[in-house]
Amino acid sequence: MSTAPSSSLAQNPPNEADVIAIDQLRELYGKIRVELAKVIIGQDKVIEQLLTCVFARGHALLMGVPGLAKTLLIHSVADLMSLSFSRIQFTPDLMPSDITGTEILQETETAGRRAFEFVKGPIFANIVLADEINRTPPKTQAALLQAMQEQVVNSGKHRFVLEKPFFVLATQNPIEQEGTYPLPEAQLDRFMFLINVGYPSAAEELQIAKTTTGGAAATLSKIIGGEDILKFQDIVRRVPVPDHVYEYAVKLVRKCRPGGAEAPDWVKKYVMWGPGPRAVQYLVLGAKARAVLYGSYLTRLEDMLAVAEPVLQHRILVNFHAESEGIDSTEIVRRVIKETES
Repeated sequence: MSTAPSSSLAQNPPNEADVIAIDQLRELYGKIRVELAKVIIGQDKVIEQLLTCVFARGHALLMGVPGLAKTLLIHSVADLMSLSFSRIQFTPDLMPSDITGTEILQETETAGRRAFEFVKGPIFANIVLADEINRTPPKTQAALLQAMQEQVVNSGKHRFVLEKPFFVLATQNPIEQEGTYPLPEAQLDRFMFLINVGYPSAAEELQIAKTTTGGAAATLSKIIGGEDILKFQDIVRRVPVPDHVYEYAVKLVRKCRPGGAEAPDWVKKYVMWGPGPRAVQYLVLGAKARAVLYGSYLTRLEDMLAVAEPVLQHRILVNFHAESEGIDSTEIVRRVIKETES
């Protein structure tokens, strides 16, 4: 695969301040990994994807069976950052106002007078853990949509701007279907990454047994604050991208759309709907963030290949033919990547 920089890169090299900041973030990334290793054993790829999403200013959905430390990982990432944190346990009886907040009749300073006062809900935090997000009806799930996309909350006549940085990090159990509500495609599209959390290796599982069944609990140190996160997010946006990397992102997404001329016949056979333009944007932003975490001053094709699966797999809706043959969206993405020339 060619990784030669294009002419656009030569015209827009990173400035000296950005180079220094990228080096700083690479060192911070190493420190964060060391701290997380105190409580999270293994899951290196998951951690990389989650932090890539954070510094790309995106939201992440962690998918995995119970007991794989999804909630612990998000808690631990929040503990490393000097940010406000809230957890929402999604249940079938959860109401939209339980997320955004509600107006309550309160006594005023004037005797005998009462007025409505808006009490903010748990969405008003820098990091929001939406635990088991598919256990609540779509009406309540939709309460997150505006906050995730526009970072504002509307309630009656009130409009509140959420404090930055703002992330929704959600978890979902893929195997338990009773009492769950599938996330609407519009909400799935708001998540930059769908991160699959798999089982640990035998060696990792042995270490988990040895280190987590004692009495001592690890304490994590604060490593980074909100202002630094916002600074690094801005730097990620400025990382140069060669033309051939942009072109690869567009080519990859368009080959996943069954209605397009670029799609191979097998995609048209198995795919009902493909990813939209937001997928191209997230491919580029995710690749930029990963490049910075690895200390690179430009976005490489290998960075885009590393983020292609978590960006695309939840934006592809397979049809009955695929389901009957046991083909899922992840397999579709992997095959398209394999067949797409760089």
